[in-house]
Amino acid sequence: MELSERVKRLEDRVELNDLVVSYFLAADGDDLEGVSNSFTETATFSASGIVTGEGRQGIVDFIRASREHMGLTIHTPHYAQFTFDGADHASGLIGAHLELVLGGTAIYGAVRYVDRYIRDADQWRIQARDMRTVHIAPWLEVGEAFESDTPVRWPGTQASSSDFPRKIR
Repeated sequence: MELSERVKRLEDRVELNDLVVSYFLAADGDDLEGVSNSFTETATFSASGIVTGEGRQGIVDFIRASREHMGLTIHTPHYAQFTFDGADHASGLIGAHLELVLGGTAIYGAVRYVDRYIRDADQWRIQARDMRTVHIAPWLEVGEAFESDTPVRWPGTQASSSDFPRKIR
């Protein structure tokens, strides 16, 4: 790979990282225009493989409706691993913690976003995002949930296994 291509790849990594952070800040700040700008026109948003929003406007509508049941939220990214599939396509795995109030209950958990990105009008955008839950529970139940076989405990739902269960030999 030529030096100019290597420099461009580094610039792309920084732009993708900025996109990840911008999305989290927009979501936490109820900035629906910022959320919209994070996605392509034909993007999809999923949770544990179930599509919850299709197209930029569909995703914004899903986020808006979800935020109506939320109080304060904090998305904290911890790592971002990007893989390039050409000059204008990339995949990413984003590890993050969530702190949020959902339906009057404070919850805490860890998620991984499985993303696909494309360069759209000279700007990286999310083409597909699937939020996969590692663990999540009301604050007072986090320890119990985390050490169990059912660490996914969204308020009002049945406890379930992690999207990333530990593989024991």
